[in-house]
Amino acid sequence: MSELFTDADDIRQRLDTVGHLVDEGTATALFLATVLDRPLLVEGEPGVGKTSLAKALAQVLDTALIRLQCYEGLTASEALYEWNHQRQLLAIRLTEAHDEQLADADLFTEEYLHDRPLLRAVRHAGPRPPVLLIDEIDRADDEFEALLFEFLGEWAITIPELGTFAAVRPPLVILTSNRSRELHDALRRRCLYHWIDFPSPERAAQILRRSIPAANEPLIASATEFIGRVRRLDLDKAPGMAEAIDWVAALAALRVSLPARADILGTLSAVAKSPDDRTAVIGALDELGYPERATRP
Repeated sequence: MSELFTDADDIRQRLDTVGHLVDEGTATALFLATVLDRPLLVEGEPGVGKTSLAKALAQVLDTALIRLQCYEGLTASEALYEWNHQRQLLAIRLTEAHDEQLADADLFTEEYLHDRPLLRAVRHAGPRPPVLLIDEIDRADDEFEALLFEFLGEWAITIPELGTFAAVRPPLVILTSNRSRELHDALRRRCLYHWIDFPSPERAAQILRRSIPAANEPLIASATEFIGRVRRLDLDKAPGMAEAIDWVAALAALRVSLPARADILGTLSAVAKSPDDRTAVIGALDELGYPERATRP
């Protein structure tokens, strides 16, 4: 699939056109995944843009985004395929009404098959491969990981009643993980790997400018500094870029050009996501040196 992009810089520039900024490492990892037809496992703390990376890639390629949201207890029928039992039962009743019988082979055909995300990705018939996002794979059970091995290794899914479906063009697969548990070595071996760090202050400011055009430069600079200092506190969940974007958007909506203590307290729900974290941030405000009075245009 190397014809999709000329090089890593091409990926970076094209993602930039849809408002998603990536560094050279992320762009290179994506390019290698397309060249080598390998899934890309992306890890990093919550809020650094793992999920939005897949969304932006699908937008750039003008192709389908197929998302499988993982959770504890996710089953094969929810991820791969399932049979439309209601239609099968209706077909049985109709044939019985006509004093006829259906063989099992007549009930297990593509007519009665429901495609779930993985099979949908394999059977995708568009001009470009779809982007398959397997989101938060660490939330699924160990058993579910084993279900992925054939798919990730061969781009194929076997349905006992129908045979094996193989992708004509391998999908672009991005798996994300927040490292809530260790993933199986066999899964990691099938993937390329990339870790997304929280962006540098300069890149964070770029992302905020792009995400909230209404925010002025003093607000961007102050917010970038504030988020950086808050992240150094001992918090249960340090704010990521998603929280930073929400916070700046809230301040911009309130027409705050330079946040003061009252503004921070009023919008703290965008930054601190637990009572302990809220208490820690409030306790640090005096040390952070924010004025009491807000500055507005």
